[in-house]
Amino acid sequence: MRDDPTAGALVARARDHDKDAWDAIVERYAPMVWSICTRAGLGRADVDDVAQTVWLTLVESLGDLRDPAALPTWLAKTAWRECRRALARANADTGPAAGLDTESDAGSDARPDTGSPVDRALRNAALVEGFRQLAPDARRLLSLLMRRPPVPLETIGATLGMPVEAIASARERCLDELRRSPAVAVLIRTGPEDGGGRDGNAVVER
Repeated sequence: MRDDPTAGALVARARDHDKDAWDAIVERYAPMVWSICTRAGLGRADVDDVAQTVWLTLVESLGDLRDPAALPTWLAKTAWRECRRALARANADTGPAAGLDTESDAGSDARPDTGSPVDRALRNAALVEGFRQLAPDARRLLSLLMRRPPVPLETIGATLGMPVEAIASARERCLDELRRSPAVAVLIRTGPEDGGGRDGNAVVER
């Protein structure tokens, strides 16, 4: 979900203490916040705590949002930041959590990664969430392109009914769409301290 013009109207009404508008904001965006928290690898209790913190932060910040239409991205950024804090606390208490090095369902090059376990978990979760928001055809194309061992382009073209020479441009369109999803865009725009990767542009490159 990208920046949403509908969000601007809802934020304006919520600022005027319209309870229906606030309920609509929560109903509209709670699934995204919940998905980010669960895909980051948090346990149920931490998911509930982080989600609650996100909504409380929104209540406190509602009057300060510079671009109400960018509410989805603001919520995603806040969710990532709070997830990072929760994961860091868990790592401090128990050491590196199991499963933080697993590759995301959106695909991975299995390239060496010098980021912290928390950074890797958040980046993988962002990729999975952004991948989930793509159109089915885009998800199918990227899945085929990221398989190991590589699938021949001729096979991909035949599977998708697409000329081989069109695959490269279609791939770039799909990756652009992935980069623009709020979950991935937040990691590209921000640094590690805000929940972003060390090299945001590398997040969705092969």
